[in-house]
Amino acid sequence: MNARVLSKGEIAELVGGRWVASEPRVEDAITQVSGLEGATADAVVFAGDERMLEQAMASQTGLILVGERVWKTVCAEGSGPKGRTPRNTDSRLLVVKDPRFAFALCGKALRRPRMGSEVHPSAVVDPSARLGERLKIGARAVIEADVTLGDDVEVAAGAVILEGVVIGSRVVVQAGAVLGAIGFGYARNPQTGEHLLFPQQGKLVIEDDVEVGANTTIDRGALGETRIGQGTKIDDQVHIGHNCRIGKNVLMASQVGISGSCVVEDGAVLAGQVGLGDHVHIGPGVILGGASGVFPGKHLVGPGQMFMGVPAEPLKEYLKTVARVRRLKDKDRE
Repeated sequence: MNARVLSKGEIAELVGGRWVASEPRVEDAITQVSGLEGATADAVVFAGDERMLEQAMASQTGLILVGERVWKTVCAEGSGPKGRTPRNTDSRLLVVKDPRFAFALCGKALRRPRMGSEVHPSAVVDPSARLGERLKIGARAVIEADVTLGDDVEVAAGAVILEGVVIGSRVVVQAGAVLGAIGFGYARNPQTGEHLLFPQQGKLVIEDDVEVGANTTIDRGALGETRIGQGTKIDDQVHIGHNCRIGKNVLMASQVGISGSCVVEDGAVLAGQVGLGDHVHIGPGVILGGASGVFPGKHLVGPGQMFMGVPAEPLKEYLKTVARVRRLKDKDRE
């Protein structure tokens, strides 16, 4: 349950919104974020399109975050959803640039703050670990020797933080994740074919505000470090190999696999099942579509360019390739 209470006026200031009504009830209390169904008078909801706005205005919710685009195309023109005239004086309507992001801000602001650390009795925490304040460590989590955890870190059940890993503040590590494992690096004896483990004695550093999904694994560096930049969000079942450098505010969806010594720069987006060979460099803001593959040593530049396919190529080229293949298939059928 959320324990914090904000007035509608405080929320308007938080999200930078503007009221539709000339005299909004800014003192009304909001205690929770909610979906449209079952929303109550103490809840805030968001409307990203006309249908959602119609549902929100018909609900009992106390506050509606509506996007500027929806307001301009529906309300300001006086032609409401399904032909209705919108209630332009509805004191619940707060116009914002991005209702989804504003809603997320509300969720963060209303979340109950953790007053002290919560360590489950079954968790194993090495005495040499350096622990911040207001931690939450779940059942059977393992924190090994010389690990550093910043303030407000959450380590969920069954997660393992291996020796020497450094984690910043406000980091979330979901259940079953393993951070700081030995990297997959071997030297081969050309005479015998034997594979000998290359020294894997580096570090893993995870900066502030990172989220690591369930059953995700991130290897430590071999001789240097693996680093995950501030604000990066990593989905479930992702693997990041040794010596990788992941920038700030990167997004990685489920089942992404990154080989060793890759660089992914700030703001890049890797969709589900993307695979990177070793020593790949992904530029800032690059978007890799689902199941794309990048061959070892390749550089994909940004910002904002989208790549698809195996091997990954710019979206326009990929679509041309797909069209050519389809034409060949059609020709074979003739």
